[in-house]
Amino acid sequence: MAELLTDSICVDASCLGNPGQMEYRGVHTKTGEELFRSQVFQLGTNNLGEFLAIAHGLQYLWERGQNLPIYSDSAVAMLWMRNKQVKTTLPRNRQTWHIWQEIEQKLHWLRTHSPTNPILKWDTANWGQIPADFGRK
Repeated sequence: MAELLTDSICVDASCLGNPGQMEYRGVHTKTGEELFRSQVFQLGTNNLGEFLAIAHGLQYLWERGQNLPIYSDSAVAMLWMRNKQVKTTLPRNRQTWHIWQEIEQKLHWLRTHSPTNPILKWDTANWGQIPADFGRK
């Protein structure tokens, strides 16, 4: 089992339905302090929210000159992050315009910056729910 690095950020997303209303946030792992929170997107998916949360976390830390690790409990979002692309069937239409704007902005940022923050898998089995969890299960 890997050691939990408490000087880090945890990110998570909440989606009511799939697709459905989606939001994401990031918290400091040790203190639980909420560092950022997205708007509520009227139509999104959990995987997109998890991806956007990691990307937002990277931008947040970059802007502050911090190289803290980011924890996510989403293997899919971590894969999308490594590939710098999303694989989703969410249509592009009037209802999804705002989330697609956010996705494109984050992908552009990732392709034009080189953050070195470790992105680590949250070990739910050993550590419990990720601290950024919305508690809506």
